[in-house]
Amino acid sequence: MEATPTLWSQFGQFWSGQLFGGPSQAESGAPRLSSLALLVLLPGLLLYPCLGFHLFEPDESRYAQIPREMLQRGDLLLPTLQGEPYLDKPPLFYWLVMLSYQLLGVHDWSARLVPAVAVHLTILLTYLLGRRLVGERAALFGAVLLTIAPGFLSVSRLLILDGLLTLFVVAALFALLEATQGAMLRWSWWAFTAVALGLGVLTKGPVILLLVMPPWWLHRQWTRTGAKVSKLAWAVLLGIILAINLPWYVSLTLQLPGFVRYFFWEHNIQRFLAPEIHVRGVWFYLPLLVVMLLPASLLIWPLTRFYLSLEKDTASQRSAELGFCLLAGSWGILFFSLSSCKLPTYILPALPFLALCIGAFLSATTWRTSWLVRYATASSVALIVVAHFVALPWYAWYRSPMSRPAEVLELCQDRSMPIVCYPRNCDSIAFYLGRSDLRVIRSKDIEELRTLVRVQPRTVILCTHRHSLQGLKQLLPPEVRIVQERRMGLAPIPGVPDWAMKPLAKLMGETALGLADLAVVEMPTLTAQAHPCQQQANRLP
Repeated sequence: MEATPTLWSQFGQFWSGQLFGGPSQAESGAPRLSSLALLVLLPGLLLYPCLGFHLFEPDESRYAQIPREMLQRGDLLLPTLQGEPYLDKPPLFYWLVMLSYQLLGVHDWSARLVPAVAVHLTILLTYLLGRRLVGERAALFGAVLLTIAPGFLSVSRLLILDGLLTLFVVAALFALLEATQGAMLRWSWWAFTAVALGLGVLTKGPVILLLVMPPWWLHRQWTRTGAKVSKLAWAVLLGIILAINLPWYVSLTLQLPGFVRYFFWEHNIQRFLAPEIHVRGVWFYLPLLVVMLLPASLLIWPLTRFYLSLEKDTASQRSAELGFCLLAGSWGILFFSLSSCKLPTYILPALPFLALCIGAFLSATTWRTSWLVRYATASSVALIVVAHFVALPWYAWYRSPMSRPAEVLELCQDRSMPIVCYPRNCDSIAFYLGRSDLRVIRSKDIEELRTLVRVQPRTVILCTHRHSLQGLKQLLPPEVRIVQERRMGLAPIPGVPDWAMKPLAKLMGETALGLADLAVVEMPTLTAQAHPCQQQANRLP
């Protein structure tokens, strides 16, 4: 008696038989030199000449400061931020930024060179490996779409970990399919997969395994194809991943026994299930996805019709490999939609696969020659040029805590005077001043701040919330006085009338990013003791 088909098996048959049952479009020959030249030159021109703008708070300044401190101490093991262990992320990104610092010097642009190279390699890899799945023309269209999508190119090249993670996710998923789609397991591609996964774990933890394995498994289940993966192969894969990661994880665990629980439980599992920050609704990524894939997302209606049509001519242009790309991209969006903790950059690893899906659509239809696609492409390139060379650098300077360096240096250049960030970090100040000793005191630890200002003649306080200084005046000990204040409000913009500045400031923020006020507090008795010569000078006629 034949078993009754389950809903799962029926959907698998529908997926592989009607949705993605067309012949393979894969190409295994040498890539076109003209395509390679385009994908080397165009992203390079849009990325590398415009990396030297002020760091954004809080993420960019944090990820610039941590490797600077590690390089300063000559320590490859323990990431620190303002001298305190920072255990949220593994060290590969920090190591790469440290290498850039050693070769090129400590600058904001040399730090950003790491994600810029990562996003450039992602574009090239999307083309090189994508053509082996969906063909030359579709892969080229997909890679170009990534290049001209401001939501991908402009965000991925910022000093955050997601651009580097995206590179390893793309490499691992493509290599995994290459390794298993034939009759026999291809060991070279299998080893490539393991290395990419290992480096991904060393970049942002085990999340890469959850982004890579489920879509590959679903593809195998629904298509009923692929080489058998033996226990030995799984052991080799796991062994390579562990060989890349265990030295650092074990060494840090021996040094800090609480690291394992904090990193794996609190910062990965608990943050996914019940985070305290970045809590968003389940639909958060849908409108964001449309924005990040512009201008290609303007074709969302004909694109949807192409992928859902059951007409024979249309369905024959959708191969199993194209279905794999759609699975990989869709799973990345779904996975982070299920997480309670959401940030816009989390879905960057899904975009290369979705771009290939759009590239395959353009390759198979006449939309590639339409006036809409041509004008949208030209407009997007123009937008990126203006944003990268003009708008973003200006905005980063305008909102930076270091937009008025003379005032910051006046109050913060004395290294004997302690600097306190209250109630959040302001790592831009530390990075540009070359300091690693800024203390961060939270609102709940106000007594620690009260004690500190009592035992120091003078203390600089970086008030990192727009109401921090006002509250601080009520909370400081009565014997401590504020002797200097600097409001880091936004300066007038030339050409913008006063009546328009107020709503514009509310839209952008009333103060610098991560810094609202600078204040110097003084303990009079300690100041007098510390400066006896000044006391004598004051008594002179």
